[in-house]
Amino acid sequence: MGTHTLRKTFGYHYYKKFKDIAMLQKIFNHSNPAITLNYIGIEQDKIDESYKNFIL
Repeated sequence: MGTHTLRKTFGYHYYKKFKDIAMLQKIFNHSNPAITLNYIGIEQDKIDESYKNFIL
């Protein structure tokens, strides 16, 4: 585990608590909110959740 792992973990939990992607984007100095969401793994969470809720 390194500092980069801690940075991403912080971002993930910050977003889950506050839902403030604009502030997190500034904290991480990212140019686009989509980059920040992908970086902290939120996009993958949404994909996983959609699979879990999919019923034929």
